[in-house]
Amino acid sequence: MYFYIKLVCLFGLFLLGALAKDIPYDVNYNIIFGNQHVVSFNQGRELQISMDQSSGSGIGSKENYGSVHMKIKLPNRDSAGVVIAFYLHSNTNNNDEIDFEFLGNREGKPYSLQTNMFVNGGGNREQRVHLWFDPTAEFHNYKIMWNEHQIVFYVDNIPIRVFKNNENIGVGYPKQPMQLLATIWDGDGWATDGGLTKTNWSFAPFKAYFQDFKIGGCPIINSNTNNCNSQGYWWNQRKYWRLSSSQRKLYDEYRVNYKTYDYCDDMIRYPTPPLECVS
Repeated sequence: MYFYIKLVCLFGLFLLGALAKDIPYDVNYNIIFGNQHVVSFNQGRELQISMDQSSGSGIGSKENYGSVHMKIKLPNRDSAGVVIAFYLHSNTNNNDEIDFEFLGNREGKPYSLQTNMFVNGGGNREQRVHLWFDPTAEFHNYKIMWNEHQIVFYVDNIPIRVFKNNENIGVGYPKQPMQLLATIWDGDGWATDGGLTKTNWSFAPFKAYFQDFKIGGCPIINSNTNNCNSQGYWWNQRKYWRLSSSQRKLYDEYRVNYKTYDYCDDMIRYPTPPLECVS
């Protein structure tokens, strides 16, 4: 199996320190909509995207390769109905997609962090958690590691979701080229309390902030992907094929304390659990 993009996260500050210094967002990203709602600071090393009643906004990577690693600070005050998405999308008819979606709430109530997966156009794999910190007060790290064995979502280096490659039992697994996007948009038809709590536009504009725009990974060169599973890429090494024992402990503790919804447990939607939920 060939993976067109290897989306990797960096474990620990020693790896972060080994990378190049922060770069301006426009080295690796373009504004994809809502130009009037995108503002950069610190010579492009910090970005604000915002939404009001006229439009949301967003940026997208210039190339279909990279590592998912970005620092994000979410809108404060009343953010019900507002969705900030940090995700990968294949731009195909039968799309693959890997999502972080931050679902706003009334002031004083917690954000929900929803993750989702689409494989060949099929989604409905939502999981939701609460965060153990205020995501509006300061920047936090959100990362994804993707290799041919597993996809892992991280928040500040704590694994909060694992999607294993179960193609051997007929479960699809993302493997198309993807673009990395960061967007803010109005989702009050579903995002907060199932759409019952609507966006309060008197609090607009809603502003989200982003830092750390480095991109790395396995690029496609002349459609040649033969090298993308190489052991020369650290994330393909055997120790990253599954969580370590310490990561598994963090993962289990987090999900016990903060998980609020898992499609695998939803017997109304899925009287017969999806294959990946029972494997």
